Order: sequence, then C-alpha cells, then structure tokens
Amino acid sequence: MSDDARRRIEHLRREIERHSRLYYVDAKTEISDLEFDKLLKELEKLEREHPELDSPDSPTHKVGGEPIEGFQTVAHRLPMLSIDNVYDVADVREFDGRVRKLLATEEVEYTVEYKIDGVAVSLIYEQGRLAQALTRGDGRQGDDVTSNARTMGGIPLRLEMQQPPAVLEIRGEAYISNTDFAHLRAAQAERGEELFANPRNTAAGGLKLLDPKLARARRMRFIAHGMGYVEGAEFATHVDYLAAIRDMGVPATPDVKACRGIEATIERGQQLIDQIETLDVEIDGLVIKVNEFALRERLGTTSKSPRWLIAWKWEKYEAVTQVLEIAENVGRTGVLTPFATFAPVQIAGTTVVRASLHNRDQVQRLGIKIGDHVVVEKAGKIIPHVVRVEEHLRTGDEQEYHFHEKCPECGGELLKDEGGVFVRCVNPACPAQLKESLQHFASRGAMDIEGLGYKLVEQLVDTGLVTSFGDLYQLKDRRDELLALERMGEKSADNLLDGIQESLNRPLWRLLNAINIRHVGATTARQLADHFGTLDAIAEQTEATLSEVEEVGPVIAKTIAAFFHSDAGKRLVEELRAAGLHFGTPVERKAPPPAGPLTGKTVVATGKLTKFSRDEIKEFIVAHGGKAAGSVSKKTDYVVAGEDAGSKLDKAKELGVKILTEDELLSLVGETR
Repeated sequence: MSDDARRRIEHLRREIERHSRLYYVDAKTEISDLEFDKLLKELEKLEREHPELDSPDSPTHKVGGEPIEGFQTVAHRLPMLSIDNVYDVADVREFDGRVRKLLATEEVEYTVEYKIDGVAVSLIYEQGRLAQALTRGDGRQGDDVTSNARTMGGIPLRLEMQQPPAVLEIRGEAYISNTDFAHLRAAQAERGEELFANPRNTAAGGLKLLDPKLARARRMRFIAHGMGYVEGAEFATHVDYLAAIRDMGVPATPDVKACRGIEATIERGQQLIDQIETLDVEIDGLVIKVNEFALRERLGTTSKSPRWLIAWKWEKYEAVTQVLEIAENVGRTGVLTPFATFAPVQIAGTTVVRASLHNRDQVQRLGIKIGDHVVVEKAGKIIPHVVRVEEHLRTGDEQEYHFHEKCPECGGELLKDEGGVFVRCVNPACPAQLKESLQHFASRGAMDIEGLGYKLVEQLVDTGLVTSFGDLYQLKDRRDELLALERMGEKSADNLLDGIQESLNRPLWRLLNAINIRHVGATTARQLADHFGTLDAIAEQTEATLSEVEEVGPVIAKTIAAFFHSDAGKRLVEELRAAGLHFGTPVERKAPPPAGPLTGKTVVATGKLTKFSRDEIKEFIVAHGGKAAGSVSKKTDYVVAGEDAGSKLDKAKELGVKILTEDELLSLVGETR
C-alpha cells in the first residue's frame, strides 16, 4: 500500500468536505463546479485502485449506490408532530397569550424562521456518523430513505466534531432551490419530457426513488430547523442548537434571532418577509418557536402538535409572464436598484407590471434576461417578486442586461459598498437622489408635508426651484414661480406652503428621520433625540459617544458622525437653521453618580427577582454607574440571576461571566434591602 496514495486520499476527502461545507453551510465558493468534480473523480479513481482505503464516510459515497428493492418503515423515537397554522397577526398574539398563560409569565423569548416549502426529513447520527434518514410519514413512523439522503447536498456523512454525542437526531427539510429547479425543467424540455410541476413535489418524488443515482440527479438539498432524539448532548436554546449544528457542518435555517416578547417577534417576522425575494428557495410562511428548551418541556404537546410553536402562513399566488425590460432606479441614498418590467399579468386580483430585482447579485443569481419568461409570486404581502426564470421557454432571442458603469441619472461615479451587495451613486448633487430624498423628507413618518407628492417633487427639481431641503422653505418667496408649474392652482399652492410652514415645528426625531442619514430610521431617530436633545448636540458627537446610545452600534455611529462632520452635512444643518426648523430642546443632564463598583460595568439581570422589578433593577444599575444590558456577551461584567434563570445564565457560565445573586449585587455597592 502506498503512503503517498493514503495521504492523497485523505487530503482529497478533507478538501472535498471543506468545499461542500463552504457551498452548503457558508454559502461561499472557492472553486468552480468543474474543479470540484475533478477532485471527486480523482478520489473515486484512487479508491478503486486502493479498495483497502475505502471508507463509508468518503464523499464518493454521496454519489449514489445501487438501486434498492424498497423502503423499510421505521418508528420515530420521538413523534414528528404537525404544526398548528395561523394566518394573521391577531392569531400570532393569541398564540403568545396561550403560551404566557401556561408558563405564568409576562414575557417569553421566541425565535422566528422561514418555513421552507420542502419535505420533512429526520437525520440520525450515531457517534457522529450518519446512520439513518427517515421521512416524516404519519408522524409516528416514516420511510428509511438513507440511501437517497446520502446523495443530498448539505448532509455530511460525518459530523465535524471531536466528541460527537451518542445519538443526535437533526430534523429539517429536503428541498430543491429555485435555480436548480429551473435547470431541471430546462433539461427536461430539451429531452422532450413532461416538466416537473413545482420544487416541493419534485423533492418529495426524489426521496421515494429506488435508485439513489436518479435521486441525486434531482439536486436535492437539506436544511436543518429542529431537533429530535438526543443522547449525550444538551442545548439550552434553539439559537444555541442551530449554532452548534452549523459548527458540525450541517446547514441550518438562516437569520434566526431570539426576540424578547411577541411584538419584537412580529416585527422580526415582517423583516424576514421583506427579505424573501433574496432567497433561492420556496417559502410558504414563518415558524415562531419558544427559544428555551426548558420552557418547551413545560409547555408540552397536544395529541397533534407542540404547544411551543406556530406556523404563521399565507396564501401564495403566482403567474408566468415575460420580462419586457430591465432597468435600474436610483434611490435616495444613491443605491441603484434593478427592476423588471413585465407583460401585464393578473395575480391575486391585481395587475402586476413591475417588480424589484433587489440588487445586481440577485440579477446574476436569477440569470434573468430581457425577453425571459419568469415566475412572479405574491406571498404574504402586496409587493410581487421574481421567483425564477423558466429557462425551458427560452427561444435564443433573449438579451443580457448590461449594468450601468456610471449613474444613469447624473453620469456620476458608482461604487460598491465595502463588503456589501449594493452599488451606489456617490454624487451628492444627483437629481434622482434629490427627488427620492425630498419625497422621503415630506412623508408622514418624517416632516409630514401634505401635498408634496412625487409628481410635484419632479417638477420642483426639474425646474430648479428646489435643489436642497432648505429650498423648500424659500418657496414662500417664489409663489409666482410655483403657480407656473403644471396643474398648480392657487389653492394647491397655498396648501403646500401651509404644509411646509407647519413642518417647521415638527419634533426633532422627525427631522432626523427626514434628512436622509444612512441607517437612521424612525426608531434610531427617536433614541438619538431622547438621548442628546438637540440637533446641534448630535452633530458634535464622536463615533464613541454616539455608540453609547442604546441600539446604536458602531456601523450606525460611523455613518451618523460622517454625515454631520462632512461639508454637505454641515451645510444642510445651517440651511435648516436659517429656515427656522425646530432643532430640539437641550436634555437636562443629571450629575454622574460617584465612582463605585459598577462604574463602567455592563450588568444583565435574568430570572425571577424578589427584591427588584425589571425596571427597578435597571434604574439601580444605572444609578450606580453601570450599564443595564438585555443580553449576555463577552462584554458583560456581571449577570444578576434570580429564580428560573435560563439561557442567559447558561451563556454567562459558558463565557465565564461573574454571576451574582440580588443580595450579592446589593452587597457589592454597600446597600441592603
């Protein structure tokens, strides 16, 4: 046996596994599909030549073995129960009410995640090796589809960890991405075969194929979202579990965050809905889960479904139409957003003629061309989005869209955000940015100027009447020029001027939201206004002092400081001052507390407290010079733990954070209660 062959085989296996993880878990690539296939073929050749070096964990065993005679039915160690569905926010709040009543608590920590429209699959790892894969079946027992699961993208044959648990059952979905589904249909069309109907049914059929090589040809993937039977491992929360299995090399459902309380959960759910068009997979809802496993145990299950989770679903409507044009729109922050114009198509009772393509990377991922036929969907919201290109309908007359090298509105320089996906025009005088900025400035959530709609904004900018926010407040002296605009009567002009005059006294947070500081919306604007009091006070802050504001991180602090310290920012502040806008009221600052044990320390309180309410302990920490935080991190100095402290206490122990009782906290500052 050649040592060189052994070393080469081991090297190839490590490299192939590494590239598979990069692709399926981290969504990154270092090599092309062709280069990956070359590595795999070399490994196959070496294993044939040296059969004594073969291993059941080798990546070559994901290619697919011999056909099997049939599927064996196997009982689940823990039932795979169904999920109760809700269809509106009121039902989500009712679910929260039931959970809180059963737990006798005021607030619960939830997670929100995408509900991928796939087929439920359970992977069972024994001592870190894939031993079995089962379908959900009737929830009590399912079919053994291990031979097909071994061929699926994202399923490691061996977990990446030194001391794996005796048994770890990972539950998730088998699915086919929209891109892969389009390729499958295009290949079917070329062969003259009947086309697959949709990704979910295609994946379900692929799992039941008796020939693993045919199953592999369907390009199925796996993504984890839950946990079944476990021996030899413990996880405090769902978030911890997902992070752990990602570290093991298993792809897990993306963008899952813990949210304190149902209102934060609903807000996070809406954020995920708004990002659906960026995903390359069918989504048919969201899943809301209680984060802490100990609380799940207390909640238990009904005969059909767990009490600790709910599926927030919506109806999906889609249609096929043709792309007539692709173009790019310049927004108020200079970002160029590509969009497609369609042949008019009816979807859910409305005529759809246009949809955003989000960013240039999304256009490339979709592979969309002018003239393509595309699937357009409306799911859970009004705004439609493009799901995939129907490549099998291509005639060869389709045209590539070529992105602009200069701003299409002003010819200015374009730059891509560092580490991001957006391309933006950096010319502050770009008329397209000004039009979008003025419309935002006048919107209800900002200065609330009635009558200043987009058509009028276009005229004001195109005629040169308005070249900045400050110019709006000079229109009272240019009434005759205003009246000369198209469809502008005396009453309309007076209403507009009255609305502009009324906006002079809007609260500071509205002005901050209005003036187009990147990353600053209404919530951040309120926090800044409450903390600093006046626009001048905010303008003189450094990144460090801005970062002290709750929820203002280093990225937001950097953009705020850069805005106010720039020439354009300083010029805008003086224009608005001259116009007479309300700049806020100075905040009355309390004298800082004397230095003590909590000065400069970050303290987190968790669990049921007996000597403080939630608000009281936060005030106590701040009064003694500390910072009251809501989550545990490496920057946390103390955790004050009451009864039934859960994941925060576990996190503190994991990070080595000092843990105090209420009495120990009082003793630390020299007080008693």
